[in-house]
Amino acid sequence: MSLLSIITTKMQYKTGNNKTGTNRKGKLRPGKFTGIVALFLAVNFTWVMSSHAQGREVVDLNKDWKFKKGEKDYGRNIGFVSRDWEQVDVPHSYNKEDMQLGRDFYTGDAFYQKELHVKKEWKDKRLFLRFEGVGSVASLYVNGRFIGEHKGSYSAFAFEITHSVDYGKENTILVKVNNEARKDVLPINHFLFPIYGGIYRPVSLILTNKLNISVTDYASPGIYISQKNVSRKKADITVRAKLENKEKQARKVTLRTVIKNADGKQVAREEKEITVSPQGTTVAAQELRLKSPHLWQGVEDPYLYTLTTSVSENGKETDAVTQPLGIRRFELKAGEGMYLNGKKYPMYGVTRHQDRWKYGNALSGKQEEEDMQFIREIGATTIRLAHYQQSDHIYSLADKMGFLIWAEIPFVNNFSGEEAANAKQQMAELVRQNFNHPSIYIWGMHNEVYSKNQDEYVAVLTRELNDIAKTNDPDRLTGAVSGYGEMDRPANLGGDVQGINRYYGWYEGKIGDLEGWASGLEEEYPGHKVILAEYGADGNIDQSAEELPENRNPVSGKFFPENYQTETHIQQWAIIEKHPYIVASYLWNMFEFSVPMWNRGGVNARNLKGLITFDRKRKKDAFYWYKANWNPEPMLYLANRRDNKRTKPDTTVQVFTNLADISLTVNGKEVPGQPGVNDKHRVFEVQLQKGVNKVKATGKSRGETLADEMEWILK
Repeated sequence: MSLLSIITTKMQYKTGNNKTGTNRKGKLRPGKFTGIVALFLAVNFTWVMSSHAQGREVVDLNKDWKFKKGEKDYGRNIGFVSRDWEQVDVPHSYNKEDMQLGRDFYTGDAFYQKELHVKKEWKDKRLFLRFEGVGSVASLYVNGRFIGEHKGSYSAFAFEITHSVDYGKENTILVKVNNEARKDVLPINHFLFPIYGGIYRPVSLILTNKLNISVTDYASPGIYISQKNVSRKKADITVRAKLENKEKQARKVTLRTVIKNADGKQVAREEKEITVSPQGTTVAAQELRLKSPHLWQGVEDPYLYTLTTSVSENGKETDAVTQPLGIRRFELKAGEGMYLNGKKYPMYGVTRHQDRWKYGNALSGKQEEEDMQFIREIGATTIRLAHYQQSDHIYSLADKMGFLIWAEIPFVNNFSGEEAANAKQQMAELVRQNFNHPSIYIWGMHNEVYSKNQDEYVAVLTRELNDIAKTNDPDRLTGAVSGYGEMDRPANLGGDVQGINRYYGWYEGKIGDLEGWASGLEEEYPGHKVILAEYGADGNIDQSAEELPENRNPVSGKFFPENYQTETHIQQWAIIEKHPYIVASYLWNMFEFSVPMWNRGGVNARNLKGLITFDRKRKKDAFYWYKANWNPEPMLYLANRRDNKRTKPDTTVQVFTNLADISLTVNGKEVPGQPGVNDKHRVFEVQLQKGVNKVKATGKSRGETLADEMEWILK
């Protein structure tokens, strides 16, 4: 049945039920409901990768989609009577504007459609559609046939369409998308961050031979790389490959794994003959040893090999998958910190949300690279990618740039009691899809969800998620995060590491209370691995205060001066660096991001805790504070530069610098200074004159003079 025949009909698709959604052949049955308009498109193919003329081919399907959003009347879809189809490219989000402005945003169905010409010569191939991210529930149809549904905005998924296309003809691909918050899909609400709608990451068509490395194993690469006995003398590498055979008979093939160094030179090779059954999946393992390996040493030296596992039959390569290989060994020691390949590794951590002003979460590769360059500039060494699986491109950039990654699923903020199946699915997807990225050191299971006792839902589900992560990947750490300061809570301790979020001076207590919290846990739980998973405060870059506000209102307040955020980070980083008991810390957040349910700090629908503004155009003072502490590149920076309207002549100037000797002048006169909270912080008690005051800091590094200037105006 053509999609043209089901215009304004309901898509009901309870598989196997003749009376509701499908006939015996799996075709859509017409119903009463409004919803789908068919439109035929010409597809624009861009060949992005072809490993072999006879092997796997990957076709970019990101151009020339048709898009239409369902309209609503009192919360119910009423069809497309007054809305025309739009031509779009993906990545695409249909909430890139309304979800960033406030509570009045659209949630519901939207439709993406394109026409795909399937070549006759592909008839002996297997065809798969792979989506890297669709928000949030996606239903795939090919020529009116329901192929499958995927629940969850942040992980990839792949469906085989080999038997549902017409070869030598045009085929209509339609994706129904829905971004409503649901009790059975993580995250279950829009409260902490928006669930944007759309096909917001790339789409590809994958063609393989009938005997191939698996594509639909949770959309993973189909090969899994493990490392043992890693040292500068040797490293033992194990590769497990999942193979499928859709020929009628068992086939004898050569399974080959080759490791090449960064110069493309082969440094290890292993091959063996195996028989691949036409029934089920054949799992084959290969063992390789590298002598004197070049280790992946984080940001200091993120050296990458490449590993290619291929299948050959009668001397011809029929399929191959290439993955990054960074050879490393993680060891997180309680009370000490991270050791990477036996060497102490500083865990200077930031967190990242993936959305951006006016783009939603449909970011280009260039925008993702820009984010990672900002993180490199601040001097971070590790990133918590919160609170969901992020793009494969982000993980790949982390591999190349050397960041240690905390990767997690969006079991966050609240629970319904109905999301367990989806949480387990997303945990398996996270681990299998990203198993081979050397940058990932820990799998995150939840953030700020709670139980009253250890027998209740969240605590039990967390242990089950831990089991999924450990069964799939026994070599990495697992962790979960509490928003309370106590260790002894029912949903805690379900993983190898306990993350704790602490917002002293913002949501509770005073800024300096972080000291007592860290000291108390250190004394009571000396053998526990504890990470400060979030800390910080909101700061509106366009608001300032000569004196820090004492009566803040973090939930409904409208005045969040940047100075308060700056002071929070100055004091709390000085506390963190004195406590190795905190084995890693992650400031919240690297970038401002959308929170459609909030109205705080003078900017609607915005979390203002980022150190860089939502549009990525302005860096707050706290950014330079961490740059002075973390990045060894010589720098100095005058803080509170935007707080330039002063009322008191006697005041304090703060300088962030990693230079040994600096000087400060006010209106050309040098002012003596003194150390601040640490050796990167200098404070100067100055006296301003009425009118414009020119403040200048200078210092030298390797014979070069560095300077920073600002003006303060005394009324």
